[in-house]
Amino acid sequence: MTSNAPEPTAVPADTSAPKTAIDAVVIGAGFSGIYMVHKLRELGLTVQAFEAGDGVGGTWFWNRYPGARCDVISIEYAYTFSPDLIEEWDWTERYPSQPEILRYLNFVADRLEVRPCFQFQTRVVSASFDDAAGQWLVTVDSGEVTRSKYLVTAVGCLSTSMTPDFPGLHGYAGEVYHTADWPSGGVDFSGKRVGVIGTGSSGVQVIPLVAEQAEHLTVFQRTPAFSLACGNRALSDQELRDFKDGIEEHKARSKASPTGQYTDTLAESALDHTPQERQAIYEDRWNRHRAIDLIACYPDLFANREANETIAEFFRSKIREVISDPDLAERLSPRTYPLGAKRITLDTNYYQTYNRDDVDLVSLREQPLETFTENGIQAGGVNHELDAVVLATGFDAITGPLLSMDIRGIGGRRLTDKWSDGPTTYLGIAVDEFPNMFMLTGPGSPNVLTNVVCAIEQHVEWTGDFIAELERRGASRVEPLAHESRNWTDDAAELAEATLYPEGDSWYTGANVPGKPRVIMSYVGGLDAYRRICDEVAADGYRGFAIA
Repeated sequence: MTSNAPEPTAVPADTSAPKTAIDAVVIGAGFSGIYMVHKLRELGLTVQAFEAGDGVGGTWFWNRYPGARCDVISIEYAYTFSPDLIEEWDWTERYPSQPEILRYLNFVADRLEVRPCFQFQTRVVSASFDDAAGQWLVTVDSGEVTRSKYLVTAVGCLSTSMTPDFPGLHGYAGEVYHTADWPSGGVDFSGKRVGVIGTGSSGVQVIPLVAEQAEHLTVFQRTPAFSLACGNRALSDQELRDFKDGIEEHKARSKASPTGQYTDTLAESALDHTPQERQAIYEDRWNRHRAIDLIACYPDLFANREANETIAEFFRSKIREVISDPDLAERLSPRTYPLGAKRITLDTNYYQTYNRDDVDLVSLREQPLETFTENGIQAGGVNHELDAVVLATGFDAITGPLLSMDIRGIGGRRLTDKWSDGPTTYLGIAVDEFPNMFMLTGPGSPNVLTNVVCAIEQHVEWTGDFIAELERRGASRVEPLAHESRNWTDDAAELAEATLYPEGDSWYTGANVPGKPRVIMSYVGGLDAYRRICDEVAADGYRGFAIA
């Protein structure tokens, strides 16, 4: 398992003369870190932010692989808190590419003038709560220590990459790249035999472009994906103007939506309609090129396995329409999990790529990967000679970025130990025994099951309001009550059990990381319901928190 940047050599912390305490440390310079720094500065607080990369962007800084693109429509994948930001930025495509998102985040960072608050190329290696002083001691890879009253983690949900412990990988003599740590200058695969391992979101995006360049491409598929053609196109000036003029309506509808993306859900069960009626509805939704329009088409698609199978088979029929070889189409067709229990991916010409004569698919369920050799990969007794391998093997999601740092609370209690059986949080924001620490889009919040920018705005604004109230009261420390954390975590797990998420061996549940506790790490009750709960907690004097 690796992080998105080479691990620096940590210098022993010099705690003898740490800096004068500041108000808050923020870790991360993605969507959440940029907005959190801005919000804290608006409150008049002193802020020091740290970022491992050499610029802002978060996951969009590191994931530079060919084809990297967001699966949320660009005009909706943006901040809504600032009229000036909305008015001054024009997206060019319906689904934004990584370079455009990175340009947007740099524009925002400059427009909000938050860049001076960040110390770049600096990785936080540990954070310890000094109980006597009521402060956090945050140590970075240079050994420098910063004292702060508040610690805010804005580390993202998909920022710690996963490299499985493949036998023989270190003895492989060819080139190896991970989609989450792509060289900034790009890679030229011309004339090379390339292997791609993984067919999740990164895999389905990178595979078509590698195939166009490589002499031969071999795709090693662990589990086939349900993928939807994104139908990407340029945005018209009129579309941009209409969205900006209607921004207040968009914000209201977004806040009332379980995912931050609004769609029209029918009142009937999928099973109440005839196959012909369902087919017509699915076809209409398919042509909208948005996953939310399909999975939220009927209200029971993600609670009833029989209903889910109707749309899963519709997706499989679309694969059969594209793939000319019936056996190959079947190997590319998911059958072991419900549609949506793993992330639905968006692609451009993904399935069409397999019709090429210079592209082969190796199903690792039929031909398990046995070992890397010096010149390739051996799977199912067959040696595939490769000049380069692309690891599209995903992330240690949601908890991984937090546990990659040595975070210690009261009495030196390690967060790793606290979460040894799975994460426990209150509202996905705070952890008992870890005072004055706030997590943005942490485990137990809606995080990745939403348009995450909507979730981030809600989290930053709620956290900012809470900190402002703490400062108004002159409070020195705050942490959730232990029983409130247990109740929130148990209630969230019970909600998840009523869905089909537990049936997917995915990063949603941590099943992709050996030894990781298997739990649903997101609140599945919807961002709208979650927002109401958080607002009720605040209105009730921040019920569930012990404030000293």
